[in-house]
Amino acid sequence: MPPAPKTVVVVGASRGIGAAVAQHFASQGDRVWSVCRSPAVAGEWIQADISGPEGVGAIAAALGDTPVDALLFMGGVWEEGAFTDAYSFLNSSDAETRWVMSINAIAPIEITRALATNLAQTANPRAIYIGALSGLENCASPEVANTAAKFGLRGAVQALRLALDGQNIGFTVINPGNVATEEVLLDIEEGRFGSQTPIPMEVITGTIDWLISLPPSVDVPELNLWQRSGDR
Repeated sequence: MPPAPKTVVVVGASRGIGAAVAQHFASQGDRVWSVCRSPAVAGEWIQADISGPEGVGAIAAALGDTPVDALLFMGGVWEEGAFTDAYSFLNSSDAETRWVMSINAIAPIEITRALATNLAQTANPRAIYIGALSGLENCASPEVANTAAKFGLRGAVQALRLALDGQNIGFTVINPGNVATEEVLLDIEEGRFGSQTPIPMEVITGTIDWLISLPPSVDVPELNLWQRSGDR
């Protein structure tokens, strides 16, 4: 007997990892709520700019008291010129710093709080967040706001596990290297990134499937995924 359809909320679903994750769950027959500013590629679109409280409120209003099996925070932004020689911390504005931090670190906290009751209504709720290798100790990159936000996300999720302990929600941060999105593949092709084999998107969706399939008694706080460099 096939598993019962799940209800998942995918934040950052208009492109990149988020779009692929939304399409993956929609193709399996699950109910997908896609949160993004521009039209979603799959599922039911919740139009929201999560850089401010109005966007978080729009998510909560759209879902109401709908039970949610999984909150998948796949969103992320970074500074102009990030990961290239064009990036300059000294030329990055205060507004840009606050924008990156608000989406990458503050929004996950606020969205989790807004949907905690929805998650608690299901038998095996999971909240899964995309971090980055740059958020690990001794792996920081020079993009200050993005790196700080990814470090902060890991700490926030550790605290959320404690703050919502009675809700039986499983929390995981996935810290991947470069994932084979269209943007990353283009960066490699045009030489902005060094020679490497990025992580296939199927690894990300498969990892999320595995996490969601785990029994409530199994907790996986963090997973780190590295891309291969050079010709290996």
